[in-house]
Amino acid sequence: MFAERRVGGIGVWFVGARGSVATTAMTGCAAVTAGLHPPTGMVTETPPFTGSGLPSLSSLVFGGHDTAACPLPKRAEELTTAGVLPHGLATAVHGELAAADAEIRPGGPLAGDTRTDEELITSFTSDIIDFTHRHGLARTVVVNVASTEPAPHPDDPRLAPSSLYAVAALRAGCPYVNFTPSTGLRAAALTDAVAACGLPHAGRDGKTGQTLLRSVLAPMFVQRALSVRAWSGTNLLGGGDGAALADPAAAAAKNAGKERVLADTLGVVPEGHVHIDDVPALGDWKTAWDHIAFDGFLGSRMVLQTIWQGCDSALAAPLVLDLARLVSRAHEAGLSGPLPELGFYFKDPDGGPAALSDQYAALLAFAARLRNAR
Repeated sequence: MFAERRVGGIGVWFVGARGSVATTAMTGCAAVTAGLHPPTGMVTETPPFTGSGLPSLSSLVFGGHDTAACPLPKRAEELTTAGVLPHGLATAVHGELAAADAEIRPGGPLAGDTRTDEELITSFTSDIIDFTHRHGLARTVVVNVASTEPAPHPDDPRLAPSSLYAVAALRAGCPYVNFTPSTGLRAAALTDAVAACGLPHAGRDGKTGQTLLRSVLAPMFVQRALSVRAWSGTNLLGGGDGAALADPAAAAAKNAGKERVLADTLGVVPEGHVHIDDVPALGDWKTAWDHIAFDGFLGSRMVLQTIWQGCDSALAAPLVLDLARLVSRAHEAGLSGPLPELGFYFKDPDGGPAALSDQYAALLAFAARLRNAR
């Protein structure tokens, strides 16, 4: 379905296009469009979004950048072996994955790359514009689903890789979504360019597991006037994320969003930290454990413990498809700037409430706004 030239279609350009999240999203989109699987986990496929003018899944055309060389069909086979994708699905949508893989361009900078930031941005921008024009697309949304990068040092003379791709998106006239904790559009050097771009954007750091649960539980303690004394957590994960987050600097960037949810909801950051351990044997699966110590009436000491086990790629993929459709529709409706109503999807959103229930209400109001837009 992705191979033909689709005039008026919507491009989805993944940064990290051969990673687990992008591969799962593209495979899932093909499967749902073909009627092979239901759209489980896609909030935009629920009744409140009917009539909001969102692009259909069948209209999406995929491409992207990546520094990896493994073809998408092969990557899908690997995810099948890992239990992420159901048996036989990679074969059933092989043609769609091969067509999308043909639209993936080399990313960067790679080791030894001598190109300047400006040269890299120009190359990335050209790739995105060429993709949009060749397919006759109405617009393209750039979505960052690459591995987490360390936060850049304030004195670093160069932009972080995620920011290079983000600038390329703006220059190509594309709405932008940052599903990672990486800097992206939030680099200080980009403040003026982002303000002047006139494009909708959303981010950052998709909320799929442990932090999703935290955004539900933290308001409960506040609303029931229970005092949280300490909140600690541990993540065990493998795959590309586990390897990337083994870097303490990358883990620190990831944990900042987890802590923000508690700080925004509780008003303080309680004692305790989140630890991230790379366990390669877990592959694309993860286990997250939280230990919450709190006080009840008359100082009664109590504890709540939670365990979340899941597959990050399968949790993230439907959200990525949701965001691409929502931001595309926002662009069509003439909206620009940060979209705080999409904070429902992020650990560190561009404004808006922190509690998941309040974020969901804001998202439904956004859907109604899109319904009434031109």
